[in-house]
Amino acid sequence: MIRRIIKQTTPIMFGYIPMGMTFGVLFQGLGYPWYFSTLMGLFIFAGAAQFMAIGLLSAGAGLTEVFISTFMLNFRHVFYGLSILEKYGKWGLRKFYLVFGLTDETYSLVTTIKVPAEVNEQNYYFFITLINQGYWVIGCTLGVLLGGLVEFNTEGMDFALTALFIVLVIEQWKNIRDILPFVIATLSSIFVLIFFPSQMLVGSIMLSISILITLRAIKNKSYG
Repeated sequence: MIRRIIKQTTPIMFGYIPMGMTFGVLFQGLGYPWYFSTLMGLFIFAGAAQFMAIGLLSAGAGLTEVFISTFMLNFRHVFYGLSILEKYGKWGLRKFYLVFGLTDETYSLVTTIKVPAEVNEQNYYFFITLINQGYWVIGCTLGVLLGGLVEFNTEGMDFALTALFIVLVIEQWKNIRDILPFVIATLSSIFVLIFFPSQMLVGSIMLSISILITLRAIKNKSYG
């Protein structure tokens, strides 16, 4: 099972470790102990929020500012969570870790892969989440350690996450084979980027979901 999961999460590994290293290198410049980077990977595990934290910490932001900024940045996970409530809903305490470890990439994987019939579904999703977080923690740790020893040019490394999203979109397409959600997401993103650029991420997600829900309601009503 673990070998199969590692194979399925390899694209995520190639995104998480370089991005985690980039975070570690940048974090090292703040002057905090190296293990703080590892602890952030363990207990925060939110790539965009951790990068944002570097700017907030360097600017001397207060806890309230950090909390509000992080909440708004990760608000999209509310929509992810709603879509998999039924999948994670009856798994007891392990569910809390699955919720905590739900990243964009993990969500994309658990909503598209087929769990082998002979494997416990709960264990399969748990180890996917755990291994993905492991990649991120390794990257954060390597980055902060190497950043203190060698000078790095981090220019272009941020594209690793963009490349990872492209790979995941391709995987989604191969599994779904329905172009409508992709078209709606693209058009929604363009619309929000033009009219509400400051709310690009949350706005495009909300608009896409609203359109998809409306279309499904119309479809169900027509069949009813």
